[in-house]
Amino acid sequence: MIGKMTTIAATLVAAVAVLPSASFAAGEGAGGDPVRGAQVFKYCMTCHRIGPNAKNLIGPVLTGVIGRQSGTAPGFAYSDLNKHAGENGLVWSEDMIFQYLPNPNAFLKKFLTDKGKADLATGSTKMTYSLTNEQQRKDVIAYIKTFSPDKDKK
Repeated sequence: MIGKMTTIAATLVAAVAVLPSASFAAGEGAGGDPVRGAQVFKYCMTCHRIGPNAKNLIGPVLTGVIGRQSGTAPGFAYSDLNKHAGENGLVWSEDMIFQYLPNPNAFLKKFLTDKGKADLATGSTKMTYSLTNEQQRKDVIAYIKTFSPDKDKK
């Protein structure tokens, strides 16, 4: 199944335009469509669930992820890299998720290094999928946001 998802992910990445973006802030997040995001989230469902009855799978439940400290979803066994990021201040905001999705490992390692914790920036996260298309990231974040207690939190 992972091989099949890797093939699907590679096909998706090859099919979309890669638009670099440094941040979701300063109005860049405008334009996310939760309906389109629900369609994008179908790729995420290989590993994640969202909603009131969601259960952890290969990845943690994403209900309420906006505003949650990294590495703290109840009952999920996180990688050390993800736990260390949370222990050093990573709280998932729309901007942080936007920056994370194109390259989860690089994002977490940079976060820790920027915090002066390069010694903890080792290993890898369990997330192997990446979402490089800027509009798809905005859309999936808009969808995830509909499952957050504070839907206006940035």
